[in-house]
Amino acid sequence: MILGDLAQRPMLSGVRGAFVRSVPRYATEPIHSTWVSVQDRAPLRPGSVLLHWERAPSGGMDVTARLGLASGDVTLATWPNLHGDWTPIVHPTLLETIGLHATLSVAIDALHLANHLADV
Repeated sequence: MILGDLAQRPMLSGVRGAFVRSVPRYATEPIHSTWVSVQDRAPLRPGSVLLHWERAPSGGMDVTARLGLASGDVTLATWPNLHGDWTPIVHPTLLETIGLHATLSVAIDALHLANHLADV
């Protein structure tokens, strides 16, 4: 589903949040996501992001992003009282975080491979 289509409405009942499937390079392009059931309490995979939003008292949306790390899930960011389609506001954080995690994963794999080859 396209996150921007859902951003102005509260989340469905029975869902924990929206798992970010892909973040495009430009904020004008749609962010694809998938609902995560409230029964699904599995930790997020490292590098994945789960968005949760609820109506703020002033009428906007309070949005929270959780990031999956090897040691567990952590709060990545919170954006209080966002109005309208808030996806362009959260886009830069999502894009940079997912890109940084992917880059670090490649660097760690390269380091492990170099250490393995040095031992051979």
